[in-house]
Amino acid sequence: QVQLVESGGGLVQAGGSLRLSCAASGRTFSSISMGWFRQAPGKKREFVAAIRWNGITYYADSVKGRFTISRDSGKNTVYLQMNSLIPEDTAVYYCATNGIPYTAVTLTTESGYNYWGQGTQVTVSS
Repeated sequence: QVQLVESGGGLVQAGGSLRLSCAASGRTFSSISMGWFRQAPGKKREFVAAIRWNGITYYADSVKGRFTISRDSGKNTVYLQMNSLIPEDTAVYYCATNGIPYTAVTLTTESGYNYWGQGTQVTVSS
């Protein structure tokens, strides 16, 4: 069982930055892959970014070059640094993991994840 707690959301003007954090419970953090998804009002939840246990990263085309995912295994935390924010980035952002050590499962779809955080709201004003 893995518990995930997101933080760092808020209101920011277009062009601004935010850093989201996701703290994970458990002793296997360094061996599991992590992802970020988001859901805007009236839309389906979509993939944003993911990082494998070995550091390989993946990004949605819509955030590539603006967002950076990283992890700190000493703190059991994964981060999402969001720069050059635009109003279209407004959504609830969710942290997720499959909790399986050293897995090669696809990380760009929801089916690759078993555990989800409660979400944190990000609002970008124009």
